[in-house]
Amino acid sequence: MALAFIGLGSNRGEGKKNLLEAWRRLGSGPGLTPIAISSPYRTSPVAKPGLAPLADVPFTNAVGAITTGLAPEELLRRLLAVEKEMGRDRGQGPDRTIDLDLLYYDETCLATPDLTLPHPEIPRRLFVLLPLCEIAPDHVHPGNGRSSRRMLRELDPADQRAEKLSWHDAVEDI
Repeated sequence: MALAFIGLGSNRGEGKKNLLEAWRRLGSGPGLTPIAISSPYRTSPVAKPGLAPLADVPFTNAVGAITTGLAPEELLRRLLAVEKEMGRDRGQGPDRTIDLDLLYYDETCLATPDLTLPHPEIPRRLFVLLPLCEIAPDHVHPGNGRSSRRMLRELDPADQRAEKLSWHDAVEDI
């Protein structure tokens, strides 16, 4: 079984509920066992160079840890299937009901047209590092040899903001 970390994000609809629903769907299928999920965080949108700008709507983000017998490519297909089930259309712009990113898969370093592991943006994203530090502060990035905690300490989040939230009200409604 492999240990994998999944980034979850949403900036459409009820963010915390969207994240919990995606997490539930991931755990309900074969070959994947949820281990832990971080607190949710309200975060500022971070645009990717060369892509359409995001709406000025905060995201809700979290990171989850799973064990899986699925190969990395199979796990990615599962993540994309959950996104599609929940209404994400990757051709409809950058805003999304749910976004699921495969951050780490064991110590795998991989670069294919469809999947790069570890996810190349981990060291630059406050919305990934804060929740990752909550559930795996000592996890070492296999590409750069730095722990989650160290990458967070070294990050200069000049234009990134994050606020830790609680799952409490989202769990009551599910």
